[in-house]
Amino acid sequence: MKLGRLNHIGVATPSIQASATHWRDVMGATIIHEPFDLPAQGVKVCFVDTPNAQIELIEPLGANSPIHGFLAKNPLGGQHHICFEVPDIHAARDELLALGKRVLGEPRIGAHGTLIFFVHPKDMGGMLTEIMETPSDH
Repeated sequence: MKLGRLNHIGVATPSIQASATHWRDVMGATIIHEPFDLPAQGVKVCFVDTPNAQIELIEPLGANSPIHGFLAKNPLGGQHHICFEVPDIHAARDELLALGKRVLGEPRIGAHGTLIFFVHPKDMGGMLTEIMETPSDH
């Protein structure tokens, strides 16, 4: 698989509002996008632009959100995943499967409106890894 650009680092948070304030007031972020709900993934999302990638703030959306478990172990939040772009999502999935990596679900539309999938952290050096098809605007 050809490693593409780092697109974002996902940061789980109990409060997007509090986290956005931190990124603005402490880290100096000047572009913080409007939060939006991603019901298919059970999260609310807000992107913070940095000079070379984005921070994706993710907050639980409802009681069945998959990040409740993460926040139970990390009540203040923290790094949840890392996301890399690839030119062909299906080819990347097939290559990772051929290497014996555990792909978590089929490719689906992610927060950027492009296809994504996740790879189990035990197969990726301890990091939950999101693979994302490069958006057409890049």
